[in-house]
Amino acid sequence: MKLESQAAIVTGGGHGIGKAIAIALAREGAAVLICGRNEEKLSGTAREIRELGFRATALVCDVSRESEVRHLVETTVQEFGKVDLLVNNAGIVGPTKPVVNVTLAEWDETMAVNLSSAFLCARAVLPGMMERRRGKIVNISSVAGRMAYSFRAPYAVSKWGMIGLTRTLAQEVGPHNIQVNAILPGPTAGERMQRVIASRAAELARSTTDVEEEYVSGTALKRMVDPAHVAATVVFLASSEGDSITGQSIEVTAGLAL
Repeated sequence: MKLESQAAIVTGGGHGIGKAIAIALAREGAAVLICGRNEEKLSGTAREIRELGFRATALVCDVSRESEVRHLVETTVQEFGKVDLLVNNAGIVGPTKPVVNVTLAEWDETMAVNLSSAFLCARAVLPGMMERRRGKIVNISSVAGRMAYSFRAPYAVSKWGMIGLTRTLAQEVGPHNIQVNAILPGPTAGERMQRVIASRAAELARSTTDVEEEYVSGTALKRMVDPAHVAATVVFLASSEGDSITGQSIEVTAGLAL
């Protein structure tokens, strides 16, 4: 197995892309700690991984809070002895409205969950990685971090920021043999994407069918991304095969034209 004897943290690991990532890492031999704010979904995912015969622990945690991030990393080290891989996947969709109608509270919440959490988690795991002179950080950004995304400004800006954090961290910790990369999913099949479509349709007074078609028609493959394909990219970067890749932003978008 590609990740045998490794220990990983997956934030937002209870559902969607995060769940797919956690299961894929476990199948490759990693012990996985998944965290998030929904205890029921976290417990279900951890139980599913354990039923497959792999190691998984669930922890309710708000990764936008410094004290809870500290506890997250301490718990992982207590459970698994180390942190080899951090996957910063936690995120919210934020408001769907023009900038002139976005409140400061909405802006701050989106930045806290989508961007500041990645900074807090990376800062917390890096001392151990630097001491061992090895480690991987994979930030789940979005193709929204490479485009103008009308009516989704807080989300887009947070994802642009994630790319900047990725590239800067890669330069800082490269001398310690630590690789930091970002994955930029395009529109990804699942419940979260359906909520995005519904919110956008309501804001634009259009049908959900029309909005969904707009997302799909912009891709070369004329379909949404499978979460398993995002997870497979994480596994590749986390494995020894990705040891010479750092500071990169890798698109998994079904060929979305930018």
